[in-house]
Amino acid sequence: MIIVEHLSGGYEDVPIVKDVSFTVEKGKILGILGPNGSGKSTLLKVISGILPATAGTVLVDGKNIKAYSPRMLAQKMAVLPQLHANAFSNTVREAVSLGRYPHQTGFFSHWSERDEQAVRYAMEQTGITRYEHTSMEFLSGGEQQRVFVAQALAQTAEVLLLDEPTNHLDIAHQRQILDMVRKEALECGLTVIMVLHDMNLASLYCDELLLMDKGCVRALGAPHKVLIASQIEEVYQARVTTYAHPEIPKPQITMMPAASDYQQRAIVEKEDFTITTDYIQLKSNVPLKTVSSAVHNPGIGWYDCFLNRSVAGDYVVSDVQQEVMDFLQREHFSPTSTVVMLTAVPTQLYALNKYTASFGSVIVVVTAGVGNAVDVSRTHERQDTPYIGTINTWVIINGCLSEEAFFQALMTANEAKTKALQSENIRDPLSDTIATGTATDSLLIAATQKGEEMRYGGPITDIGKVIGKGVYETTVQAIHNYKNKA
Repeated sequence: MIIVEHLSGGYEDVPIVKDVSFTVEKGKILGILGPNGSGKSTLLKVISGILPATAGTVLVDGKNIKAYSPRMLAQKMAVLPQLHANAFSNTVREAVSLGRYPHQTGFFSHWSERDEQAVRYAMEQTGITRYEHTSMEFLSGGEQQRVFVAQALAQTAEVLLLDEPTNHLDIAHQRQILDMVRKEALECGLTVIMVLHDMNLASLYCDELLLMDKGCVRALGAPHKVLIASQIEEVYQARVTTYAHPEIPKPQITMMPAASDYQQRAIVEKEDFTITTDYIQLKSNVPLKTVSSAVHNPGIGWYDCFLNRSVAGDYVVSDVQQEVMDFLQREHFSPTSTVVMLTAVPTQLYALNKYTASFGSVIVVVTAGVGNAVDVSRTHERQDTPYIGTINTWVIINGCLSEEAFFQALMTANEAKTKALQSENIRDPLSDTIATGTATDSLLIAATQKGEEMRYGGPITDIGKVIGKGVYETTVQAIHNYKNKA
């Protein structure tokens, strides 16, 4: 455990670090963030005693570090500095073995089994055992960095101070090193303080973050309390946005270009749609920001090609994703930039309408097969096998939506579709109640993201009114087309 209380210090009489306080418990990792020149590396040097403190105290296991001898402090605290000017004439093993120096006693110290185990373990954990007899000068910058991390680990100290431990490392080795540090903290009770430039890595691997600004603590706490977009923008003078990591409850940061018109955006027109017997296609000149429940590339992303693919009503495939991928490759579509929906409705039964508005325009495309319509409030009474429907709806917006507006637009469009089914008296054949959709409906909202941002997309907003009217009318038209063909 390490406690830093009102710590100040720097070079000579210049206080680079000013009144910094925090506590890191055993088994925890604190990440230090901040722009260049904010005092991150200086703080580590003052904590470790490399630079003198002009005020405040540093306690390790409840004892002021000034009360430790240099050798005893090195047994308690290991430091990985940002720059390394030593050990380049040594082999990897010799460099890692230097980490055991604080544990040697006297000039003729004996190399113990414990020393050997610590060096071996450190090399294994950092993935450098195969370089054991290689001279340091023949290693890449990333490989050298892993050696120095191993050297600090071999010191078997209770407190580990790391200054940019992922410097020079590729993403695989960044993960390896940080996974190792995390494992040591959790399993061995190691107390870790590390300076990182990558805010996303810091968020993923640290229990708490300390944000430095001009030598002072700007924020301290859990990642979600520190990585706030407005706070990061003010400290770094850079425009960013935050989003949730897809697998763990940690925030992530994305840098945004300074100019909102960084990429010129085209307008989608009705002429950009192509109808064949196999699919309805929209090909945009630029990627559109998209939210969808498609079969291929669902969720949120940027795509420039959209397909509503018509398949047989008895389409049954064990691996739908692979079959769709094979189709895209066979037809020479890019799998990474194409969104695909499936429908059992022939493509010629589509309905397509354009609606103009003050913010731009909206194009709505619907294919509506309602033979397998269901009432969602009664589906718990059914034992159906999944089948291809469906009512597939595209809402293409020549305008700019906020994240919130995208999801509200989805809700508005779905409500309008349900209203169209009610108006057309589409009924669930099993319950004989008004249907709300089919079992496999798909919905897509895509926007050019050009123009002034619309924050909301509910039914009483300007964009919501157009979506509501457009989806309702176009769905009714598609239902008529389906009924007339049938």
